[in-house]
Amino acid sequence: MESLKNYALGQWVAGAEKGQELFNAITGEVVASASSKGLDFAKMCEYARNVGGPKLRKLTFQERGMMLKALATHLISKKEQFYKISWATGATRVDSWVDIEGGIGNLFAYASLRRSFPNETFCYEGDTARLSKNNTFIGHHICVPKEGVAIHINAFNFPVWGMLEKVAVNWLAGVPAIVKPATVTSFLTEAVVKEIIASKILPEGALQLICGSANGILDHVESQDVVTFTGSASTGKMLKAHPRLLQESVHFNMEADSLNCCVLGPDVTPDKPEFDIFIKEVVREITTKAGQKCTAIRRIIVPEKLVEDVRIALGKRLAQNIIGDPNVEGVRMGSLAGQAQLAEVKEKVAILSKSQKIVIGDFENFEVKGADKHKGAFMPPIIFLNESPFKNTDCHNVEAFGPVSTIMPYKDLDEAIQLSKLGKGSLVSSIVTNDAKVARMYTIGAACMHGRILVLNAECAKESTGHGSPMPMLVHGGPGRAGGGEEMGGKRGVFHYLQRTAIQGSPSMITAITNQYQQGAKYIEKGIHPFRQYFEDLEVGETLITPTHTVAEDDIINFANLSGDKFYAHMDPTALEGTIFKRTVAHGYFILSRAAGLFVDPPKGPVLLNYGIDECRFTKPIYPGMTIGVRFTCKERLENDKPLTAANGEEVKVGIVKWLVDIYDASPQEVRDKLGLDGATGDTAGIATILTMVKKKKQD
Repeated sequence: MESLKNYALGQWVAGAEKGQELFNAITGEVVASASSKGLDFAKMCEYARNVGGPKLRKLTFQERGMMLKALATHLISKKEQFYKISWATGATRVDSWVDIEGGIGNLFAYASLRRSFPNETFCYEGDTARLSKNNTFIGHHICVPKEGVAIHINAFNFPVWGMLEKVAVNWLAGVPAIVKPATVTSFLTEAVVKEIIASKILPEGALQLICGSANGILDHVESQDVVTFTGSASTGKMLKAHPRLLQESVHFNMEADSLNCCVLGPDVTPDKPEFDIFIKEVVREITTKAGQKCTAIRRIIVPEKLVEDVRIALGKRLAQNIIGDPNVEGVRMGSLAGQAQLAEVKEKVAILSKSQKIVIGDFENFEVKGADKHKGAFMPPIIFLNESPFKNTDCHNVEAFGPVSTIMPYKDLDEAIQLSKLGKGSLVSSIVTNDAKVARMYTIGAACMHGRILVLNAECAKESTGHGSPMPMLVHGGPGRAGGGEEMGGKRGVFHYLQRTAIQGSPSMITAITNQYQQGAKYIEKGIHPFRQYFEDLEVGETLITPTHTVAEDDIINFANLSGDKFYAHMDPTALEGTIFKRTVAHGYFILSRAAGLFVDPPKGPVLLNYGIDECRFTKPIYPGMTIGVRFTCKERLENDKPLTAANGEEVKVGIVKWLVDIYDASPQEVRDKLGLDGATGDTAGIATILTMVKKKKQD
């Protein structure tokens, strides 16, 4: 029997004594043992903080993202060996795909997210706050990596995804991790971690693994640490109340199993495609991972007139579900994770049976293909019918963590919303409807109690990832019973591992700190056009003050004819009464286009192309006779790892530069007096941020 090893303090170590026996969920045979006896949790936390943390924090977001990409690429090349091991957890190939390739997919997703962050070791968030009349005192927010360790306490049902969906986020943020998978399936997590460590892609100290018990590790957490928990609500509440977490104000994120629901919209009838979509979705969520999903459908909420139709349709489809050894052809549902889990599910089914009746499934009479149903942790799908769900409420409080769900009727959509809320908070709810009004009413009415809502119909069903699939760029978590936490969510998830700090000072100082130009900061003028410089040579704050241009009536007419924009304010002086305009006004896009004519350097050079516009505002009307100029400033430099391909096939390495285009009113005073203009010379009339791709000096 193999003894699983823990990875601690940069070494693989076995527990100091014989550990907990782990079983093959299909055959019932012992596959390994796991123990953490002898591990020094305090030293592991210190090692992460003092060794892994500094190395990760030295990397920029770009470098951390590339690290995730390299790791994901490595792990995907090893996926088949993970599939072989995953079989012993009771998972089918499809179940394992969600766990293994879904987890690796999170690494890829967060690797791509690096482009949403500056090429710095920290990031800034939100808009600049103007704190003084003359803009000499401003504020901003920066977010720096926490100087602690992320401790992840994970559930048994997704031994790969449960780890990778969390560590992808904390590594991108620059924080090391200690992973504690549920012991019962930790043999699969250990196999993945072995490949991660062997790849040497991560800096030492970025990852440690505890396969046995982690009891006592929370005694050593500090204020900069983050603790995440996925599992039962009862265990999560116990951990959340740990005195050390309260004493140190440690961020604790809980994602608990919840009584998720799927609603069949009142507009759907058995003859419509949405009815079949509903049945397929419910069956998929009942049978995938044998119902061992924190997002599985536990409550099936249907119009009361369709209860029997739904029961019959579910029965027919579940009758086609073949249970057994996932390695046997045709098997569509494997086993639970082990005998202990089977016993717990049976116990919960017995409780639910006191207030509602089983209409599909029988613990004694079911077939298993290719395996002994008494040795493996097999069970059939069990479907209850609760005809009085407002009176008999066990179905809203008791969760059997297996292929178990309850059908319940509703009279109208308001009742469906009320039933969905009786679960007291869930990770996900879904509604199958083709009526936009129904979708809107349900979503807005139920959203406060659900972390995610899927609206499913024939239009999106083929490409939908489904009720039970959290996505890396969307929040995973939920209120109330679901734990009140958040995971993933794209950039939102990264910020859970960063300390947000408000900074205040002059525009020049805030520019120096953030390396992002702030309006009002001092300019850098080199006497050379910025388009003449390579990416590496450009400095944030480098500014070109352009020549000026006096706008003529012909400019407006010619632009209107060229663009086709003949809006009355540009062309009809008789139609201006009651408007804000004193006379016909220049097009905003003409002003921006003419500004480009002022700041662009025409000859071929390092600036290769215009990449787009992030922001554009027209803040002051420009009338014929007024003069404009541009303050053209390098606002930010962004690394880019995707080279351009030249016409001759050669790759050209480029960076992305954001430029602040500040178009200002340069009209002399005599013109201002003549036209009766408000404001002062130098006032901003339009502002935009444009992006260009700029060639790098080094092409090797």
